[in-house]
Amino acid sequence: MNDSEPLKRASAAARRYLASRPRSESEVRKRLTGRFPPEIVDSVINDLVERGLAGDAVFAELWADSRSRLNPRSASAIRRELTSKGVSRDIAEHAVRDVDDGDAAYAAGTKHARRLIESDFNTFRSRLWGYLLRRGFSSSVCRATIDRLWDEREEGPNSSDSGDGR
Repeated sequence: MNDSEPLKRASAAARRYLASRPRSESEVRKRLTGRFPPEIVDSVINDLVERGLAGDAVFAELWADSRSRLNPRSASAIRRELTSKGVSRDIAEHAVRDVDDGDAAYAAGTKHARRLIESDFNTFRSRLWGYLLRRGFSSSVCRATIDRLWDEREEGPNSSDSGDGR
């Protein structure tokens, strides 16, 4: 990489943009385009990829892992998020290969179900159903997750009645 002033400025701008969180190559390209000539943008992105500071495969893996741990969504929802960020369908598919929708729905549902502790079954089901659907889970996954969470709630130590409320 030569040391021209615009190249240095573009590289610094890209690094600042990447400092807050990982980004796809497309996001970096959009950020730099318009401020710098296309050949400089290409050079900066190639340099970042070579150094391992940017790249769609790494970004997609980090994004899928982060979503699975912190804000669970279905594999299809994560795949849609990645493609909307400019990641190719193949890379997005590879990144979500280990996402289990049942486990992710249970993790997301467990967090949300805590808010519904005083709810009857119909309220519990309808609110949790909408919450899980908005996160991209299929109807069958939502149904199984809701049934599991309701059963666990009824079997818990604070269960005061003997029926399941359904």
